Amino acid sequence: MFAKILPTYMKTSLYKFLLLVAVLLTLHACKKDDDNAVADDRAENLLGLGESAEDILSDDIYRTLVVELVYSTGFRPEQQTIDNFRTFLNQRVNKPGGIQFIETVIPAPEGAPYTTQEIREIEGANRTRYTNEDEIAVYVFFANGNASGDTASTVTLGTAYRNTSIVIYQETLQSLDVDRFLVEATTLRHEFGHLLGLVNIVNDDIHPTDHEDPDNNKHCVVEDCLMFFASTIPSTIPNPTDEDIPKLDPLCLEDLRAKGGK
Repeated sequence: MFAKILPTYMKTSLYKFLLLVAVLLTLHACKKDDDNAVADDRAENLLGLGESAEDILSDDIYRTLVVELVYSTGFRPEQQTIDNFRTFLNQRVNKPGGIQFIETVIPAPEGAPYTTQEIREIEGANRTRYTNEDEIAVYVFFANGNASGDTASTVTLGTAYRNTSIVIYQETLQSLDVDRFLVEATTLRHEFGHLLGLVNIVNDDIHPTDHEDPDNNKHCVVEDCLMFFASTIPSTIPNPTDEDIPKLDPLCLEDLRAKGGK
């Protein structure tokens, strides 16, 4: 009834206005749907540390593991480190579909020293592989800078900061007067151990009181274990041989097997 008494020019203006509103609402809905689709695609890789330990270790859901190594020119890990890490994973995880390594070279990010939030933003901009179907994906960034909390006497070599995300502070590693392979291999294994839930990251280890260090939570109390807190402190790294890379102690191995690992 209201429309019938409006002048023609007002009817035309009202029609154009309603049409514009409909278009804007449609565009907004599409944009929201796109954003949700992106979030859904990445949701399995935005969980807390240790929450995907069983998914990485067992073949219950994911039969394949893909490890994405991300770095800028000049910060690639040693080939020996990559080969050694592949061996380490094959010894620990059950993935009948295999373990795949891919390498992604990116322009050197700016802003070092990096905060954890900046490391997350770099991941969001550069990560290409996410968990889907029967494949679980892990991201490792070899940073072209150091951690924001470093001091003249203490440095951070690496951090596992999400369920499938690790940063290795490669520039810091390269500056140390130690064997590069040894420090890379030890740090990479140690941080991956945290992805696997060691030690008692989500309070689900079977013998936490027997080997979690009460003075350094989420680390092993056994001094020669890979997950001992000092295994990635530069001053404690020994002279280099493959045998000097710390091994997981028996209770850490028992915890991994309880979650579906080897």
